[in-house]
Amino acid sequence: MGAKEQVLEALRDIVDPITGQNIVEHQYVRDIMAKENKVSLTVVTSSEQEQHRFQLERQIREKLTEAGIQDIHVRFRMMSEYEKAEAAGSRSQLGQQEPPKGHGAGMESHPLLHPESSTKFIAIASGKGGVGKSTVTVNIAAALARQGCRVGIIDADIYGFSVPDMMGIEERPEIVNERIIPIERFGVKVISMGFFVEDNSPIVWRGPMLGKMLRNFFQEVNWGELDYMLLDLPPGTGDIALDVHQMLPQSQEIIVTTPHATAAFVAARAGTMAIHTKHEIIGVVENMSYYACGDCGHKDYIFGRGGGARLAESLNCDLLAQIPLGAPDNHPSEPDFSPSVYRANTETGRIYDDIAKQIIQKNEKG
Repeated sequence: MGAKEQVLEALRDIVDPITGQNIVEHQYVRDIMAKENKVSLTVVTSSEQEQHRFQLERQIREKLTEAGIQDIHVRFRMMSEYEKAEAAGSRSQLGQQEPPKGHGAGMESHPLLHPESSTKFIAIASGKGGVGKSTVTVNIAAALARQGCRVGIIDADIYGFSVPDMMGIEERPEIVNERIIPIERFGVKVISMGFFVEDNSPIVWRGPMLGKMLRNFFQEVNWGELDYMLLDLPPGTGDIALDVHQMLPQSQEIIVTTPHATAAFVAARAGTMAIHTKHEIIGVVENMSYYACGDCGHKDYIFGRGGGARLAESLNCDLLAQIPLGAPDNHPSEPDFSPSVYRANTETGRIYDDIAKQIIQKNEKG
């Protein structure tokens, strides 16, 4: 029995006091990270009441302590409206039918690529490498999850996959009933070529094989119900980007650049490709916009100024955010350590939360 299974076994008798449902059987325990004597996990809850969360956390800590675990970190996330209706046994309130029984719990009622799928696809693109596109992807995904959205990431940068490492993911996906179960981290379901490559080996495939693998990521993975699927595209306008545009005619896009004039100029090509394929550009994210002094707050514009605004103007879209240069102050000893995901209570984390709110607002208006 693996560490994750041991955690679930320890919690198997806990019942949510509001829903009356077993938190393990109904998959309310998510994002489990177990390492030596440390456990970090997320609990999906139907209430923001402190007393409710305190009661659940106390039970969880007692059970895990009895199992010999000393360092315990519990996070809570509010259920989405869909999850609330599902917990109450009333999907009809949302005008949705019960999905047919498939290959296991959480099996989606139809594939992601089906025309009736309600999942919103957002491709994160850039004109060139080195602008922090993958960092932006994982942090937007984590921020959307903090807003209560059901989120997935496909690491479609198949030559330069980095999402698992950025999110601190060490385990590999399992196969259940011939379907791949994505890894969940920070409330985000993740699939990446990095899960299927040994020892960081290079990928030497040509375009057709890459397109086949990308389609498998959509069709062979049990994603369950998702509100948003983010795709971390390779830089530029090559085969993978073209495949995405052909597979997902309704996909939206976010273009990532730095403030440098050349980076913005090159990024415009990715934006132009989106326009030519009739993809909606949600906006531009300007990464590495400035360096803020930790002592006085003074901003140094190391890579110049204005590239993101000019790019947004040329693409006739919004500049969603200007993100400062830096890295999360996360310590490797923390049970939920990740090298690249900013916490919600940090300045940069709040910027990403604002981007997530803009994305949700734009889709609600649409």
